[in-house]
Amino acid sequence: MSTPDCSPQLRLGVVSLFPEMFSAIAHWGVTGRAFESGLCQLHLQNPREEASDRHGSVDDRPYGGGPGMVMQAPILATALAKARVAVGGNPKVVAMSPQGVQLDVNLAQSLAREGQLIVVAGRYEGIDERFMARHVDLEVSVGDYVVSGGELPAMILIDALIRWLPGALGHEASATQDSFSEGLLDCPHYTRPEVYEGLAVPPVLLSGHHSEITGWRRAQALRRTLDRRPDLLKIDGLSDADRALLNKWGLLPQ
Repeated sequence: MSTPDCSPQLRLGVVSLFPEMFSAIAHWGVTGRAFESGLCQLHLQNPREEASDRHGSVDDRPYGGGPGMVMQAPILATALAKARVAVGGNPKVVAMSPQGVQLDVNLAQSLAREGQLIVVAGRYEGIDERFMARHVDLEVSVGDYVVSGGELPAMILIDALIRWLPGALGHEASATQDSFSEGLLDCPHYTRPEVYEGLAVPPVLLSGHHSEITGWRRAQALRRTLDRRPDLLKIDGLSDADRALLNKWGLLPQ
């Protein structure tokens, strides 16, 4: 599927045996609006179209034995070449892989600036290493776990980077205020009703004092990060200003 060329900020290609799965991001939500408006362009390339036998085979048994099947380099290379033509320019090629660098906000921002990008979503036991060596610029992981194929991780990657394209979100500050955008988890959020099951919205959020609200939100984000993600932030890594902010709101760990 390709959207009309409306001078997109990002041209995306995906190489996948299950292109239909990408309707989840192509037609709904933030990503769907980005594609439908022409902010992004999406091309889906199915390697099975390059198979030469009547079964549409794209994989074979691994040399050296072992479980599972391995996707063949020549077939993937041909599919990738077609995706390169469709995307245009000189796209960076990213393969989703548990062995890759872990996706984070900095990587998402960097890839959003590429202009042209192709994502390879593998299946089975893996992809022939010679394809990875010859054609892949970067392997990316979405976490220390394994799923059945690269399609869901590819959609996570695409969603994460589209959020950083100017005009993709309804409010330009949304991406910069998300979790991890400043190395912190996000603060708690509240909306109506003002009281729910005996729990009230924190009074500061009703005060109208924007500087106080900003300080409270940062203090909450700091404390939440300290409690939930000590790998991101430790108490001895706090600045004096952040310590004072936590102390003001009674959130400084003892």
